[in-house]
Order: sequence, then C-alpha cells, then structure tokens
Amino acid sequence: MKAVITLTTDFGSTDAYVASMKGVILGINPEAEPVDICHSIKPQNIPQAAFVLGSVYRYFPKKTVHLVVVDPGVGSERRAIILRVPQGCFVAPDNGVLSYVVQYFLAEPVTEGGAISIKKGLKPGADIDAVHITNPRFWRSPISPTFHGRDILAPVAAALTLGFSPIEFGEPITSVEMLPISIPHKRPDGSLLGHIVYIDGFGNLISDIRSEDLPGEGQAVTVEIKDEIIPGLSLTYAQGNGLLALIGSSGYLEIALKGGSAQSLLDAQVGDEVRLTRRLLNNQ
Repeated sequence: MKAVITLTTDFGSTDAYVASMKGVILGINPEAEPVDICHSIKPQNIPQAAFVLGSVYRYFPKKTVHLVVVDPGVGSERRAIILRVPQGCFVAPDNGVLSYVVQYFLAEPVTEGGAISIKKGLKPGADIDAVHITNPRFWRSPISPTFHGRDILAPVAAALTLGFSPIEFGEPITSVEMLPISIPHKRPDGSLLGHIVYIDGFGNLISDIRSEDLPGEGQAVTVEIKDEIIPGLSLTYAQGNGLLALIGSSGYLEIALKGGSAQSLLDAQVGDEVRLTRRLLNNQ
C-alpha cells in the first residue's frame, strides 16, 4: 500500500505553494501518495484548520502522515512538531492546529488555551507522544524563513513515510499548544447552551453540541439560534422546509437551510449561540 500524506493548508488553489510541497514530498519518496484534505482554510485561521483536521483524520489508514501548514508564526520561535497517535503521525506548527486531535485522547475537555501536558489526563490506554523537530538533516537547504511548509515540514513528512522514527527528527517533548475547545453548558432552566464552531462550504452551521448531548427516548428538542426556533430534529438535509436542525456526519448538531445557506439567511458567524431545550413528547 502506498504511503499516504495528507495536506491541510490555507494556501488556496491559485498559487504554487501546495504544488511545491508535493514536489518536495515526491522528490524524497516517489511512492508517496499526497492527498488533499483542504486548502481553503481562511488565511491564518488556526481554529478552522483544527476542526477540519479533527473531523477527518480517523478515516485514513493507520500510518498516514498528516501534514498541516496553517502557520501565522512561520519564521518565529514557534516550534514545528511531530505528534504520534495510534492512527498515524502529524507534522505541524505547534500553534494549536492539532487541538481536536489531542483532545480526542484526553479524559477532560481543554477549555483554556495554552501549553498542556500530553502525558497527564489521558484516557485509559491512550498512547500519544510528540517531538520538537530540530534535526536539520532532513530539511531542505537553504531554508526560506517564510515557507517552512516546503523546506522543513514537507521533507519531514516525506521522510516519515520512509520508515524513520519520529525521535530521529528532534527532541521528545511532553506538552503541546492547545486552543480552548468549545463545549456546551447546561443553563439553570435545563436548556443546553452551545456555540457555532464551524461553517462548511454549504453554509451549514456546525455547533459544539454532540449527538450524545441529546436527550434520551421519550424526549424531543427545540433548537434556537438568532431568534429563530426550530422544533425538533430532522434526519436529512432534504427533510422539511426552511431552517432545520440535525446531527451531521461529524456527529455534531448542525443548523441547515433546505436548498440554501443557513449562514447567509441568519448572517451567522462562528461563536454564535445555539440553545437546545428538551421537552416531553406528550407536550408537543
């Protein structure tokens, strides 16, 4: 099986940046298979990249190398790291872009950003470690101070697919930078208050409310966003008319507009509140 290297960047599709990284990768390992996850991350939008990556990496084969270049701190003192998890390795700037990946292995959600230990607070049986990339043996030369994605991260990702161990690329570290992970909160009236954390290309509003946060059998929900009330959940985007709420493929509660963009209709933004109220079915 070919060695898979995924790429997630904010480079867009109109410039040669992505192609140059793929060229570097294939020059080191001609048998590698670069796979694009997304290059339409908004410029320097680390939270957006973190969510996209966290929603997709588990669908790739084990031993996949995930290369992430959303790096507003390129050329600064920020670290470049390799994060190893059971599903594969991530090569990325240490700026929080791996937050959702790391969060999956933690017993408790990280609600405040900053450096967190990856050796404490793990779920039972979780096995992850990280390396600060410091060994220039694997880098291109000369190195552009504005394009570490091409000159450091891409060569390291390619070398990993050749069988090099992460520890050969630098020094082990016990902490990584994390973004605060948005989680819903229960209000005194019993409702659940969440927030929009991602807006996809269709204008669907993805919240931090997960399927497991929904009430059990015998109860239904009402969803409120920006003074709009949605009674109950739909199963598909084609069900009903107008605004609808449903559990999307990522496992989170979404607000969608049949045949249109919920974002445009509501002028919605990341961070907007979503309120979920439980009600007994016999009170509908």
